Amino acid sequence: MKLYHSPASPFARKVVIVARHHGIALDLVPTNPHVSPAGLLAANPLAKIPALVTDEGLTLPDSPLICEYLDHVGTAEKLFPAAGGARWKTLRLAALADGMMTAAVLWRGQSLSPVEAARTALMERQKAAIWRTLDLLEGEGVADALNIGTIGLVCALGYLDFRFAAEDWRAGHPRLAEFQESQMRAPLFAETAPQG
Repeated sequence: MKLYHSPASPFARKVVIVARHHGIALDLVPTNPHVSPAGLLAANPLAKIPALVTDEGLTLPDSPLICEYLDHVGTAEKLFPAAGGARWKTLRLAALADGMMTAAVLWRGQSLSPVEAARTALMERQKAAIWRTLDLLEGEGVADALNIGTIGLVCALGYLDFRFAAEDWRAGHPRLAEFQESQMRAPLFAETAPQG
């Protein structure tokens, strides 16, 4: 299988973690989606990463879809609970983590542009969304069980560390900080952390 990705993308990191969990080999194709390379466009006309091309030639354009596909074909312990309350709780955490990643990526992109009032307001809105979610998860607590929700949360918090280290999300969120620290001891997370 071929994965169009960027090593800095928290969404691509999530996919790589799920693949590694299942022992699925991926041909990683470093991709800059901003230049819309032909291979990426063939796999995802939206020109977004990650994008997966399966061995059968099926193209999957979004990290939640890719992760569920890999979990479906993989043979290790499933990361998506099949049914019931555990499924919805896990998918809720995954959606919150994806929302944090989306806000952080947008915040990062806007921070690279010239300062304007509208951009500053957009960046502050994204930051506020992330901090509200951190506050919610801090209050609820997060179990250490390996599933698609906890994987997403590790990737979201890791992206905040990578791109916004000066913002110190850990202040006021000791339970999440402890969760992240304990998860980063696992090779699955430590070996996929963004570098640079």
